Amino acid sequence: MPAYPLYVFDAYGTLFDVHSAAARHRDAIGPMADRMSELWRAKQLEYTWTRALMGAYQDFRALTAQALDFAAARCGGLAPGVREALLASYETLDAFADVKPTLTALRAAGAKTAILSNGSPAMLDNAVSSAGIGALLDACLSVGELRLYKTAPAVYDLVGKRFGTKPAEVSFQSSNRWDIAGAVRFGFRGVWINRTGQPEEYADLPHDLMLASLDGLADGAA
Repeated sequence: MPAYPLYVFDAYGTLFDVHSAAARHRDAIGPMADRMSELWRAKQLEYTWTRALMGAYQDFRALTAQALDFAAARCGGLAPGVREALLASYETLDAFADVKPTLTALRAAGAKTAILSNGSPAMLDNAVSSAGIGALLDACLSVGELRLYKTAPAVYDLVGKRFGTKPAEVSFQSSNRWDIAGAVRFGFRGVWINRTGQPEEYADLPHDLMLASLDGLADGAA
């Protein structure tokens, strides 16, 4: 039996490599490709938080495009056509190698699996389809219906409304430490997938488990 009946995953950075879009077009971007990709992601998240706080929601696809425009401007601009190619690539980001084995193992152990993401429904559908993991998920939940973003408690409450679970019955996995803080505050078991060795933060909202990848989660359905 799995340790938890339901395992819920953040999408971007946890299941899908947010830097794979820039990696595919590295030569077209030029020597600032890595810096641009990091800034693109940072501004994308910043825009979700600022718009949520001011009550001026725009969907994740729009914010992703706006963040790219800022990052590109800061890094010397993009040649014609590269912007469109990057945005198209963001719709079909590479899944990390540990995703399919982990989801397969959890479902074989009897657990349900789902995504809970800031992504718009269409973006998530494209990413899930491109990665070929749709059959390994019981649900793909988007903040779009709420017009809010994480870490609003109402976002995490989407899980209980969909599955009828109590927070304590949910294991929530994210590569974003701020997301884990929000999930733990809501009552989920928080598993920080610290893929890049980031330092600890949010000490008052500690994670329940930290792993370097999803592989450890599949071992024995921890």
